[in-house]
Amino acid sequence: MIDADALFRDLREASDPGRAGPMSSYMRNQFPFLGISATRRRDVCKPHFAGVKKEGRIDWPFVDACWQCEEREFQYVGADYLRIVRRHLVPGDLPRLKALATSKSWWDTVDSLDRTVGDVIRRFPDARPTILEWARDKNMWVRRIAIDHQLLRKGDTDTELLADILQANFGSGEFFIDKAIGWALRDYSKTSPEWVRGFIEDHRGRMSALSIREASKYL
Repeated sequence: MIDADALFRDLREASDPGRAGPMSSYMRNQFPFLGISATRRRDVCKPHFAGVKKEGRIDWPFVDACWQCEEREFQYVGADYLRIVRRHLVPGDLPRLKALATSKSWWDTVDSLDRTVGDVIRRFPDARPTILEWARDKNMWVRRIAIDHQLLRKGDTDTELLADILQANFGSGEFFIDKAIGWALRDYSKTSPEWVRGFIEDHRGRMSALSIREASKYL
């Protein structure tokens, strides 16, 4: 178990008010910040996270506590923790991950969860229907996670699943969805440019200009 009080105290002691304002401004002033850089945040958390991989379970009360804190870095810490212990996540944890994605939602926390969710889907193929449901969810951020959950999979990318998810999100008109579609294709283009070129040609009439531009960056 993580001593959340001790970790949170160490994070607050590492705050930098001079950086907090610009960090909040970068996120369109949606959240207050402590002003801690990613490197410094991870340095502070490192001793508190020592041994968590060996515990064999997820400390959900700690994650929930991170999401309840006002300053944005606490959500980053919760996402960092989940990434570290992701091998202990199971399909039964997907509703909890979805709840995090739909609470205090913005691209920063959502994008920090996509590959954590993706690791569950990769290890448990029976969970594939769940990610297809997420691809059609009414919540934009849940759909964004589904779109990008296979990032960096390279040759292990399930292209059939990728195609299904992307097509389900054509015509959304949402910037963050169109951008995510482009990123998913751009990432896979490093592994199989031919597949991505073919996908764009097959669906050009339904894809947004933003998605095509992002997807074509390395083609």
